[in-house]
Amino acid sequence: MQKQINFDLSSVAGGGLQEKLNHAIEKVTKNILDPNTDQTKKRKIQINMVFSPAKSGEAVDVDTQVKTTLVPENGVGTTLLIGKSDEGTVIANELKSGTKGQTFIDPETGELKTDTGQPVSEVEAAEQASEKKVIDLQAKKG
Repeated sequence: MQKQINFDLSSVAGGGLQEKLNHAIEKVTKNILDPNTDQTKKRKIQINMVFSPAKSGEAVDVDTQVKTTLVPENGVGTTLLIGKSDEGTVIANELKSGTKGQTFIDPETGELKTDTGQPVSEVEAAEQASEKKVIDLQAKKG
């Protein structure tokens, strides 16, 4: 007995559809295993087939597409400290210490840094350079 419909999905277009499906499954599994995504959310693979019959009605062109719906990577948040300088220009720095005005020890370098990640030693050096030197008049007597 001969099959009425001889259209095996694994052999469509010389196995091209199966290749596309395998690639989509690989994308989905990589997305599930990605630690930056929610592993519990559902992913989807969709096979679309568009049939375009010829005018004679004796042949049909079939276009197949395989689409994946993946879970986006989890977002990452931060806090941005904003303000204006004495000159009126806008200033924006990422808060790195957790609390505005709080210093912290950089876990990578062990260096003490400001709330925006600038080394405290640089801030102190800049402050010392900008301070006017006090002249000790008592020492100048003489």
